[in-house]
Amino acid sequence: MTSTNEDKAKQLPPASGAWHIGLPAGDRNFFELSPDRPYIFEGGGVVHRPVVAYETWGTLDATASNAILLCHALTGDAHAYGTEGPGQPTPGWWNDFIGPGKPLDTDRHFIVCANVLGGCQGSSGPSSIDPVSGKRYGIDFPTLTVRDVVRSQRALGLSLGISKWLSVVGGSMGGMQALEWTTSFPSSVRSLVVIASTAAASAQQIAWSSAGRHAIIDDPGWQLGQYYDSEPGEGPAVGLANARRIAFIHYRSDEEFNRRFDRFSNESLEPFRLDHRFDIESYLDYQALKMPWRFDANTYLLLNKMMDLHDVGRGRGGVEKALTRIESPALIMSVRTDFLYPRDQQMRIVDALKNQVHVEHVDIDSDNGHDGFLTEPEQTGEPMKEFITRVEKDSLT
Repeated sequence: MTSTNEDKAKQLPPASGAWHIGLPAGDRNFFELSPDRPYIFEGGGVVHRPVVAYETWGTLDATASNAILLCHALTGDAHAYGTEGPGQPTPGWWNDFIGPGKPLDTDRHFIVCANVLGGCQGSSGPSSIDPVSGKRYGIDFPTLTVRDVVRSQRALGLSLGISKWLSVVGGSMGGMQALEWTTSFPSSVRSLVVIASTAAASAQQIAWSSAGRHAIIDDPGWQLGQYYDSEPGEGPAVGLANARRIAFIHYRSDEEFNRRFDRFSNESLEPFRLDHRFDIESYLDYQALKMPWRFDANTYLLLNKMMDLHDVGRGRGGVEKALTRIESPALIMSVRTDFLYPRDQQMRIVDALKNQVHVEHVDIDSDNGHDGFLTEPEQTGEPMKEFITRVEKDSLT
């Protein structure tokens, strides 16, 4: 099977785009999270002998003081930096931000990125084999929370000899993890970088998520989550693609869509037909049809729900009280055109922190909407680089 988008478009999509044992590992490393006892989730669910896939770049110094944890967003994974290749079908998702001399400088820092627990690119999740039953978990994989993910990352860090991160960095779902890190383990983080994220999922965010999940579960190919043995083209590819279409509408902005696509259409035939295609529709198709080749539908459901459950104030007296636990300087960033995670959600974090720790706020002037945290290395990367440099010099603590 070739890897080009053109060739894939001519083929039937797989039942799942998850990585699994038997495929090339690529740059992945694997950490056995709880080999000797069941791993218990916040909600009471249990998995046995879970694994966390991760990648690292740079060298850990003698005092283990230069380590940065990078947390990925919903459909990201541990491959934040590098090229595509066997076992890793896409380039690193933050290549513009990581590398020698980049904001996350591999000449100075030891950078770790782990595929979240529940993920589908090497970490234990719905597409993994349950060692107890010998079958794939499917929808029987326990509902998990951001706190469950952060606990797994803490165990990974300790296994690498890292008891305190120089910084925990993340955008979107990654920002949720970063905030949870500093509220759950405040003494284990020297600094915090949160981009286009929130302290608690809002009703509108939950509504968008629900629409995406319904796109999957309403697809007959989902088969109540038991689709892994299906032939190509018989899994929930349509539902997963439609969930991606829904998501991409709110990942980008009206401003960008009008600039790039307006009401244009490359079709020369009569426009007054139901199957006429505007250019924006073709773009959504392009983004949607790639998804089944690299992701898993059950994983999308699980992590999407995890984001809805995100609330740093749960069991801690509310968001503002929970944020008083944070001890480290923080850099919070907003994207001007982000209507999924609007600026007021980041300012809520800033306002909660400003009287207790050093906090900085940066507005990213991008028309890329929520995805501006991925697409603006100068506006996002340079302030982050300066901030982390000052943390290293202890000028902010």
